[in-house]
Amino acid sequence: MKSLHRPDLYGWSTFNPARNIDFNGIAWIRPNGNILIDPVALSNHDWNHLESLGGVDWIVLTNSEHIRAAKEIAAQTYAKVAGPAAEKEIFSIACDRWLSDGDELVPGLKTIELQGSKTPGELALLLEETTLITGDLIRAHKAGTLTILPKEKLLNPEAAIASVRKLAQLPNIETVLVGDGWSVFRDGHLRLKELAATL
Repeated sequence: MKSLHRPDLYGWSTFNPARNIDFNGIAWIRPNGNILIDPVALSNHDWNHLESLGGVDWIVLTNSEHIRAAKEIAAQTYAKVAGPAAEKEIFSIACDRWLSDGDELVPGLKTIELQGSKTPGELALLLEETTLITGDLIRAHKAGTLTILPKEKLLNPEAAIASVRKLAQLPNIETVLVGDGWSVFRDGHLRLKELAATL
C-alpha cells in the first residue's frame, strides 16, 4: 500500500480501463483497530503490508456500487462491515452496522449522507475534520480537479448538486480522497468550492 498525506493513512488501487482511472481503497491505521474504506482487491504485497500494520477491524462501504473486494477481505480477516443505512433493505453484503448522517463509527470518523447520487444515501466520510473521503458522487478524472458523476447516472441531479454544495461548505478540508480517480492532497476546500461553482 502507498503512504498518503498522513502517516496513519494508506491507499492502494486497481486500474479500470473502461473509465481510464484508478479505483482506490483507503486504510486508516489506528491503535484501536484499523479501518478500510471501499477496499479494492489487495495484492499479496498489500496483504502482507496490511497484516504487518495490524490487520483490519472494520470495513466501511460508502455505497452498494463500492462493495468491491469487501466480502473476500471480511471473510479472511473477520472484520466487521458498515454500510449506508439508506440501502439497508437492498445491500448485497451483510453489515454489522448501518451508518446515517452524523454517525461516528469510531471517534474522529464522521458520516455525511449524500442525496441524489446513483445509490440512495451514499456516504462521504470526514476524518478528523480535515480529510474528506468520497465514494461515487465526487470523483476526479483529471489530476488537481474534482468532478461528479455524469447527470444521466444520478438519481436526482438537483439533490446531488445540493449535496456537493453542502460538502463545499466544510471549512477545514485539506485533502479529498476519492474512491474513483485522482485524490486531491492540498487545498481540498478550494477544489470543492470550485466544483460547486461549476454545477
